[in-house]
Amino acid sequence: MPPAADPPLSYERARQLAASEDRDVRKNLAQRADVPPEILYYLAEDGAAEVRRAIAANAAAPHHTHMLLARDADTSVRCDLATKISRVLPGLSAEEHDKVRQSAHETLRTLARDQIAAVRQALAEALKDVAHAPADVIKMLARDTESAVAMPVLQFSPVLSDDDLIEIIRSGPAAGGLNAIARRSKVGEKVTDAVAATNDPSAIADLLGNRGAQMREETLDRLIDQSADVTLWQTPLATRPRLSPGAATKLAQVLADNVLQMFSQRADLDPKTLSAVKDAVHQRLSGGGPAKKPMVATDPLRDEPPFDLIASMHAAGRLDAAAVGKALQSNDLPFALGALMVLAGVDLKVARRIIAEKNPKAVVALVWKAGLPMKTALLAQQRLAHVPPAEAIKPILGDDYPLGDDEMTWQIEFYVNLAAKQSG
Repeated sequence: MPPAADPPLSYERARQLAASEDRDVRKNLAQRADVPPEILYYLAEDGAAEVRRAIAANAAAPHHTHMLLARDADTSVRCDLATKISRVLPGLSAEEHDKVRQSAHETLRTLARDQIAAVRQALAEALKDVAHAPADVIKMLARDTESAVAMPVLQFSPVLSDDDLIEIIRSGPAAGGLNAIARRSKVGEKVTDAVAATNDPSAIADLLGNRGAQMREETLDRLIDQSADVTLWQTPLATRPRLSPGAATKLAQVLADNVLQMFSQRADLDPKTLSAVKDAVHQRLSGGGPAKKPMVATDPLRDEPPFDLIASMHAAGRLDAAAVGKALQSNDLPFALGALMVLAGVDLKVARRIIAEKNPKAVVALVWKAGLPMKTALLAQQRLAHVPPAEAIKPILGDDYPLGDDEMTWQIEFYVNLAAKQSG
């Protein structure tokens, strides 16, 4: 927008500026709100992309520039247009809505079909929380094969109904799409059942950790039974609010010992349920409980990692993601921490400080420094550091790290320097 001191433009003066050979002059003109519509349309075909970007972002540009710019050869122009239309769409008056709605929606459809993912991603980010966004455009974005496009609308869009979400779940969303649906602020029972039916461990962990996810007792019972083998679910189950007495007692039979101790200290269990849970705890710890598989209680902050085994596996080239993942799943946490420490080349006290503080960025950085995939970082956040599922950092675009290398390097260096200062 022009500075407040800029004088009003006459038509002739606007024409002169539009014909200027100076690109910056034309760009400044294209940013103004007091330029005649036909001149803004003329500038929408300017040879300089910077000028066309200014028109794409200018709310005063006439609506018939939209389709022209939606097919612009410059990706940045199309991204700016997507953001602009999404921003002004909810504020259209009734009169404007009648005249402009069809044009705006057709432009959004064109952008949603753009061959460049960055354009579709810009559109998805701009429309994700717009309540009156065109339903067909939102559904198109939700079914996009690119995670960065689909996930914003799957997690946040109020336009998607439960039936829409269930259909997307059954047809198979983009990587990470199930997690996005499981993290919605409100998840109905039918959608919860559909996510649970996929047996996707990571998405179900997000669902269990989501306080806004409604869950039928039968579904919860089944997930409790399965959690004896899927330890990723145990912490979110143990911290899930409003557990029924039956679910709480049943859960006490299958939790790993370290999670069980935390669960038995919940303050929201009624006296009868708490008594039943404590009885189950005593049975389990005395060896008489009906746990479905033996659980090893290990404390990575206290127990010494098996460094001889870790060293031999490292020398043999077997200290890899599979070995660390298996240790995390089986609750062999000192081994997992020791392996990460060796692979990352950091001191044990540095690694212990990272997980003790439950800093998800630092845990992700530690696994990245160890050269392991992001899916291992997600598991380490939940199993090693007990980061709540809602706060855990998730992969993007399949299994890519969502944090930049510089940020993860900074996290490691911060804890290394902190340990050095404390030692000094």
